[in-house]
Amino acid sequence: MATMNILVAVCLVYVLFLFAIAFLAERAARRGRSRWLRSSVIYTLSLSIYCTAWTFYGAVGNAARSGLEYLTIYIGPSLVMLGWWWLLRKLVRIGRSQHITSIADLISSRYGKSNLLAVGVTIFAVIGTTPYIALQLQSVTLSFQVFAGTQLDTSGPVDKDSTALLVAAGLAVFTIIFGTRNLDVNERHHGVVIAIAVEAIVKLFALLAVGAFVVWGLAGGVGEILHKIDTSEIGQWQLQSDRWATLIFLSAAAFLCLPRMFQVMVVEIDSESHLRTASWAFPAYLMVMSLFVVPIAVMGLELMPEGSNPDLFVLTLPLASGKEGLAMLSFIGGFSSATSMVIVAALALSTMVSNHIVMPIWLAATGGGAQMSGDVRTVVIMARRFSIASVVVLGYLYFRLSGGGTALASIGLTSFAGVAQFLPVMIGGIFWRGATRTGAFAGLTVGFVIWAYCLLLPSFGSGAFLSAETMENGLFGLSWLRPYALFGIEGLDPLVHAILWSILLNALTFYIASLVGFPSPLERLQGAQFVNVYEHSATPQGWSGTAAQSEDLMIMAQRILGAREAQTLFEREARRQGVSGYLPEPSPDFLRKLERELSGSVGGATAHAMVGQIVGGTSVSVEDLMAVADETAQMMEYSNQLEAKSEELARTARQLRQANEKLTQLSVQKDAFLGQVSHELRTPMTSIRAFSEILRDSELLGEEEKVKYSSIIHDEALRLTRLLDDLLDLSVLENGQVNLNLQQGELRMLLDHAIASALTGNEGETIKVYRRRHEETVKLHTDLDRLSQVFINLISNAQKYCDALDPELTISVAHTGRVVQVDFIDNGAGISKEDQAVIFEKFARVGEMKAGGAGLGLAICREIMARLGGSVSYLPGQGGAAFRVELPIHRPPKAS
Repeated sequence: MATMNILVAVCLVYVLFLFAIAFLAERAARRGRSRWLRSSVIYTLSLSIYCTAWTFYGAVGNAARSGLEYLTIYIGPSLVMLGWWWLLRKLVRIGRSQHITSIADLISSRYGKSNLLAVGVTIFAVIGTTPYIALQLQSVTLSFQVFAGTQLDTSGPVDKDSTALLVAAGLAVFTIIFGTRNLDVNERHHGVVIAIAVEAIVKLFALLAVGAFVVWGLAGGVGEILHKIDTSEIGQWQLQSDRWATLIFLSAAAFLCLPRMFQVMVVEIDSESHLRTASWAFPAYLMVMSLFVVPIAVMGLELMPEGSNPDLFVLTLPLASGKEGLAMLSFIGGFSSATSMVIVAALALSTMVSNHIVMPIWLAATGGGAQMSGDVRTVVIMARRFSIASVVVLGYLYFRLSGGGTALASIGLTSFAGVAQFLPVMIGGIFWRGATRTGAFAGLTVGFVIWAYCLLLPSFGSGAFLSAETMENGLFGLSWLRPYALFGIEGLDPLVHAILWSILLNALTFYIASLVGFPSPLERLQGAQFVNVYEHSATPQGWSGTAAQSEDLMIMAQRILGAREAQTLFEREARRQGVSGYLPEPSPDFLRKLERELSGSVGGATAHAMVGQIVGGTSVSVEDLMAVADETAQMMEYSNQLEAKSEELARTARQLRQANEKLTQLSVQKDAFLGQVSHELRTPMTSIRAFSEILRDSELLGEEEKVKYSSIIHDEALRLTRLLDDLLDLSVLENGQVNLNLQQGELRMLLDHAIASALTGNEGETIKVYRRRHEETVKLHTDLDRLSQVFINLISNAQKYCDALDPELTISVAHTGRVVQVDFIDNGAGISKEDQAVIFEKFARVGEMKAGGAGLGLAICREIMARLGGSVSYLPGQGGAAFRVELPIHRPPKAS
């Protein structure tokens, strides 16, 4: 058997080899020769960080204990890569456009750049990842002891010696050296990434070598090993559907939410095109990794002494056969699996701790914050180095406290369950604009508390954190609070039980709290940027500064980005603005650009706070919401067109006069529009303020009056919300930023849905609707949701504005082979000839209509029909208000 000295020497040589590879990669990147480092192959291999000691050692142990259940840890990520490629692409696009540095930065940026939420996510991530780091240290320690001959039969507890501590120290040093060279996390850590790619090849080769030896060297060939598998308990298909489904979900969720996976998958990626290769290549890599798991487990159970640790069959089978060279290769493969995970996990967590905990504390402690002199870069780098060491030490402490005797798979599942709590908040944030910061924080807190109580704390053993009485009778003696039988649900596997309650209550709390609350303006803007990331690439935050603040911004940027980088950024912007010198005007566009650059070094929330300290004020206001709306967006687009044509315009006075005339006309239209918007916003806001002051200052109000005034405030707030939603919707439509979802559908079903939606919940008498359903059997190929929105608006208008004593609405359909016409005619007084010309304009209302409204509904209908390749128009002379919707049946709608 190899001696401990030889093993240590081999480890040192291997680590030096990785140091050399990482150093050469870093030097090549600095010299601009990094094209090969940015290839899709390197990116795919870096994703192998998922395959840790759990998959190298623990998969065999899991197969020996639970049969084919080990496959679930490969199926989950494979399903994500093969079936959820669109989700990964959206995450990567968000990461690139928002300069996301970690999963904590992603979540905090989505929910209004809340640093409190980022702190919570960071703490939860550290706690959730700690067991997994302990798993890696345990696997390496067990491997050392097997080679050292101190514990050939590895069924007993692991000695608490210095082996794990030495390994942890070495990994921390490597990560500090090659993980904190670049302050900007958006700059790829080429040294670390190439080291991970090399380790991916090493561990795959090692596992295949051991597997080949087991099949052809020990079993006698493929036929013999298949026979042994068929006759063993492992080969029996025993499917626990609830546990299999839970494990597949858990591994898929962890693949998306693990800080280390987010680091390599989103932060370190160079191009979205790499995902196309990885979508099939990484599942293939996992398949090859799992190829010999069952043969090794079967032969280990057959040949190794009873009581041997199945987690180490990959090592003990070659050693028992006298193949010390193969065993050494196997050890290096396991060592690679463990070390790569710890390195990237420590790197990702240190970034989160530094950006969201250390930096905000430092800014608060220094008093002057962003405007103080000094070098923030030194503080950030030292914070990340200290965080790396702290994270690794926490893993070591968990290893010592837990005794290190738990099966590798169970430790890994505990960690997976912890980080899976990020999934509802993350998925909800990128697909649901109504998600709020309060909902996210509440959901995460509930999920992590239940996970810790039902899974993490019991993993330390009875009496460590939870007493035997609590485990048996529940917290405070309440049987429905037993960790393994929460709410009285008994008989479930502990893991299934913990995942069921933690994820369910996490998602439910997140959803309910988001519905009860209301997103802040910045949350709404960030929500729009995340949900519609393909249409928006910049975050309109409404920063505004003065020329006197440019120097302060330069000082701050130099302290964080470095003198050379900051000066280059400012000089480039000054040239773009046509300003002499190197200090540009702090325009909103430049301030947004500066914030994005700073976020790469200190995180989005901290960068937002630092810019805010200098420019002052609130970054989002009603004006900012209007900036996302119609006219300002048009002005920005028009301004960009003017800049692109500036050289041509400067050559001739005629072109300059034309441009000035257009700009003047646009300014007039803008002023008129903003005046109307201000009026529509001021009216409900005045009511809200007035009645809220009455409620606040009047002590003698009766209960009935309080209810009355509260109802007025609530109704006016809803009116304001509807106005802002309509503004945002109209802006997207008018700028051609809408994505059409083309589907096949029947006109009759669409009208049924529109009528039900428009008339349900209306107070008072509901308008009678007359139809000839046999005429409505028309097949359409269009965006059914957008067309339904038009129908609902027209039906709602008839319900609101028809002034007949017995209101009626007739819907008639006529169609040729190519075009379908749908008429909506009520029996009211109709619309006057003077008003017919303006009813489709923004904020146009016919007199003082009884139902009020901002006058945006028909303008939105007009824009929708234009995108669908059709039209909506008013039909005069029908006896009442009459509208016609005309749409092509077969011709595909226009996208822009």
